[in-house]
Amino acid sequence: MSSIKLRDLSVRFRDGSFGLQNINLSIESEEFVVLIGPSGSGKTTMLRTIAGFVEPTSGSVHIGGDNMTHVPPEQRRMGMVFQQHAVWPHMSVAKNIGYPLVRNGEKKASISKRVERVLDLVGLEGFGSRKPASLSGGQRQRVALARAIIADPTVLLLDEALSALDEPLRDALRRELVSLTRREGLTTVHVTHDRAEAISIADRIVVLGGGNIQQIATPTELLSAPATADVARFIADATVLTGTIQHGKVVCSDLGISWDLGAVQAIDDVIEGESVDIAIPPQSVSIGPAHHPDYIFAEITSVLFQVTSYSITAKTHTGHSFRTSISCSIPVIGETIGLSVENPLVYRTFDQDRSRGTVSWSPD
Repeated sequence: MSSIKLRDLSVRFRDGSFGLQNINLSIESEEFVVLIGPSGSGKTTMLRTIAGFVEPTSGSVHIGGDNMTHVPPEQRRMGMVFQQHAVWPHMSVAKNIGYPLVRNGEKKASISKRVERVLDLVGLEGFGSRKPASLSGGQRQRVALARAIIADPTVLLLDEALSALDEPLRDALRRELVSLTRREGLTTVHVTHDRAEAISIADRIVVLGGGNIQQIATPTELLSAPATADVARFIADATVLTGTIQHGKVVCSDLGISWDLGAVQAIDDVIEGESVDIAIPPQSVSIGPAHHPDYIFAEITSVLFQVTSYSITAKTHTGHSFRTSISCSIPVIGETIGLSVENPLVYRTFDQDRSRGTVSWSPD
């Protein structure tokens, strides 16, 4: 079994700042988990701590039930692929891939057989004699992936491994990567800054912020119920406003509008008189007449075509910007429109003990 368990894990840097704080996370064998968060959130630090390149200040790392906290990286039986493929230009593809086995002292015949197998697995059958300079960027990344899995690792770690590739190659390799990890039964931890990529490939997503876990959820759960206003802002491009609970309504003074409590998605239990954060994702915003009394007056400030619709940003007279989409006509920058907001997400105003505490998850 190649499960990963992080227990009360903290990493403190020399300047006194924390890269990770009291992390508790369980990743099951053969699960594909994606770490995501803004720059400096701790996702790469977590990956490198699992790999053994970063020594935790406190806590423990268990792989397959064994305590690996102080075990060197080369003894952890992990494969790792970085953003830059880092293949050796003077070696053939086959020698690049087989290098971990050569280092382990395996026999030539065994190495050759295993190299041929992984070449086939990553779609490079017949490329063994080629030099890296003759390959495309995507092919070189496949070489790096093959090298990572040839020694039968218990865990595959991917650090922005696809981000340097152009679409549609990136999409194709993303699909092949998921299929490969399923076929080989690999437990996979993947760091990315691409929200769409995380949602499309993960069994579960770990959202990090400030060295803390903000939420652990399946893609569906994450999109439907972000745990905090910060997560809603990061994952769903939500606009976050402040409000209060007054007489059974959520009142947003900034926009001069309110909603009955039954007409919002209250993520937390809220009580009368309490301050709240109101997260408004694009799907909660619809467009109507510019000067209708039931709509918020706004001006379109950006337009992006998205195959079946246009994604727009519109700014109100109060300076708040909202995202939404429109498909019935071609929007124009500078055009005035009306905005209607329905079913916003409502959270208790930021509470350090609640929102920045540790989050742990284990399956039943």
